[in-house]
Amino acid sequence: MASMSSEPSILTTTVGSYPIPDWLAALPSEQARLDATRVVFDIQRQAAIDLPTDGELYRFDVNHPDTNGMIEYFIRPMKGVRAQVGRSDHEAFARMNTMRFRHKAAGVVEAPLGEGSLNLMADCELASSVAGGPFKFTVTSPYMLARTLLDRHYGGFEDLLMAVADVLADQVAGLPCTCLQVDEANIPGNPSDGPIAAAAINRVLDSFTGTRAVHLCFGNYGGQTIQKGEWRALTDFLNRLHVDHLVLEMAHRSSADLEALRDVDSRIRLGIGVVDVKINHVETPERIAATLERVETVLGRGRVSWIHPDCGFWMLKRSVADRKIATLAKGRDLYLGRA
Repeated sequence: MASMSSEPSILTTTVGSYPIPDWLAALPSEQARLDATRVVFDIQRQAAIDLPTDGELYRFDVNHPDTNGMIEYFIRPMKGVRAQVGRSDHEAFARMNTMRFRHKAAGVVEAPLGEGSLNLMADCELASSVAGGPFKFTVTSPYMLARTLLDRHYGGFEDLLMAVADVLADQVAGLPCTCLQVDEANIPGNPSDGPIAAAAINRVLDSFTGTRAVHLCFGNYGGQTIQKGEWRALTDFLNRLHVDHLVLEMAHRSSADLEALRDVDSRIRLGIGVVDVKINHVETPERIAATLERVETVLGRGRVSWIHPDCGFWMLKRSVADRKIATLAKGRDLYLGRA
């Protein structure tokens, strides 16, 4: 496979999650998960995706097949977290009113946080064994994780937040992937927390020596946008991040959001969402090429380095997700005159 340095000026990637194959859900096993991960990588490589992801199948839980484990996978194994959450805990969390779309705590922090049984290295090594080339591994932002917890130990949100960040920072050190991506879908609705969120995310990013990315979106649950906000309120937060590139939801956003990205520091390469995961309609290569033309007209030629879907695919049918993946490189090539 050609090195990434010889690839086109605009690269393609996916954001992370992929629909759980029916056969994995029906007969789950370690071998089935490995086989499914191999399939997910192969689908993307056949579609000429430059930097594929493992589909986040390492988070699959047969007891909770309708979620992709973005929160629970990370929270429940941690030392110091009680995963059995009762009525009084949920009521206390609801009174905090920190997450409008989530009324139940993911866990209760009762002691100093530690890695417990969390083992990202093992899951990343499994993905690496079948990746077939450079790939991206994703972790949930410490800010988003901390917002789901009921704290009965630290006594202050910033202390809790940095404790979560420290656990994740130790986990990502030395991961055998080309790129580490931190996923954050909560700060877009809480821009005033930008400075502390950036500090926590940077603590994680700084522990990884490869390419570093941050994915930002406004949430997606069954095609619904969870967070209200706009990119203009987040540019200071974005500029604080220690990233090589951003992975931004844009296909489902307004033109005003695009204009706000002019204020992102030029040291940060921009990744623009050109595929809307909140709808089943499959974008054509011509549509993606036209989107790129519009984006670079606003932001300037050469400002866009990546294109991708707005978010992960886990809520879509595989038939839809695969066709959306297949249009990314075709649309990019059409825009660059490579088709």
